[in-house]
Order: sequence, then structure tokens, then C-alpha cells
Amino acid sequence: MAKTPPRKKLKPAEQARIAELFERFESQESDPRTELNYASPYELVVAVALSAQATDVSVNKATTRLFAVADTPQKMLALGEAGLKPFISSIGLYNMKAKNVIRMAEILIEQHGGEVPLDREALQALPGVGRKTASVVLNELRIEPAIAVDTHVFRVSHRLGLSTGKTPDKVEADLMAIVPEPYLTRAHHWLILHGRYICVARRPKCEECPVADLCPSRHLFLAA
Repeated sequence: MAKTPPRKKLKPAEQARIAELFERFESQESDPRTELNYASPYELVVAVALSAQATDVSVNKATTRLFAVADTPQKMLALGEAGLKPFISSIGLYNMKAKNVIRMAEILIEQHGGEVPLDREALQALPGVGRKTASVVLNELRIEPAIAVDTHVFRVSHRLGLSTGKTPDKVEADLMAIVPEPYLTRAHHWLILHGRYICVARRPKCEECPVADLCPSRHLFLAA
């Protein structure tokens, strides 16, 4: 059972603002999930590992064909690195990712009975699985509340005044300390989706934003 993260004491007005932010996200999508396609924990961890510096769309195109022939560590190992590369060659860094996915399959078979270990330490010990990938997997499977900070989450967190952290780890710590506990397992997806489709990098769509009136950065873009 994951420990509840330490909470930050906020002024009542700020606490109410943040609660309202996530209430509105929930009203838009009550059960947000990753846009990566998967049918098992193994497919999920492979898809997330492949998604580093790649879009979910490109990964889904590749894994639709890949998982049809290799949806277990045993089948992936049988495919081999040379056999895997053609399936993922459209994804960035595919040579290194192929090496990691095959080595991951070996370790899962040798050390974990062919099953994905669903605890952070063991997950992060797998090739190609760092803290962010482990966080995505554990959070998506509702095992441990986690907020993996990618470029979307980083940008949205700053614009919404949820963090001033200069690194992903600092932003993650800030978010885990202030996001209301009922929303912790879903906040990661809400922030990603918001950054992907509404609060985009160059010109955020403030006129379509469901939380625009709660955003301290809105005036910067409306005046632009």
C-alpha cells in the first residue's frame, strides 16, 4: 500500500481554487486514462517505455502490429532485437528501445516468472524504465498515486500556478503535495490532456478552457 504523500498547508482561498480546478477536470472526464493502447500490464510497460520522446499516436501505430505477434515477454524474446526493430523503426530512438525491450523481457522471465512486477523499486530496475515510466504504469493501473511530469504537465502546472519548480522532480513534489487526495490518481492524465489539447505550448486555447477563470496566466495570452 502506497504511503499518502505529505500535504502542503495552503491558504483557504488557494486550497479552494485548486479544489475547483480538479472538480472541473473531473466534470469533463471522470475516469481519464492513458491514450496508449494496451491490454495487459506487460503491454502497458512496453508502450510507455517506447513512448519516451515519441507521440502516443506513433507508438499506438507501432504496437498495434507488434502486440499482435508479441504480447508477452516470452513472445517478445522469441522475436528478438532484430525482429523487433522493424515494428518500432518509426519511433524515435528505436535502436536503444529495442535493446531495452528485449533485455526487459529476459529479466521478466528470469526474475519475475514472466510477469511485470507492480512495485516501484522492481519496475524501475527494468531496462528502459525510469521513474517517470514507473509512475505512469503504477498510476494507470491504480496501484500507486503518481504524477509523471512530462512537458505538458510541466507547462500546465506553471501556467495554472500549481508549481514554480524548475525541474520535473520538483514539479512532481509540488503537485503531490497540493492536489486534493481524491484526485491524485487522475491528476496526471487531466494535466497531460489539458496540455495536449487546450493549454498548448504556443497559443493556449483560453477561450475553450474550462478553468480559464481560475488561471493566473490567462491574461498573458488573452492580451497577446
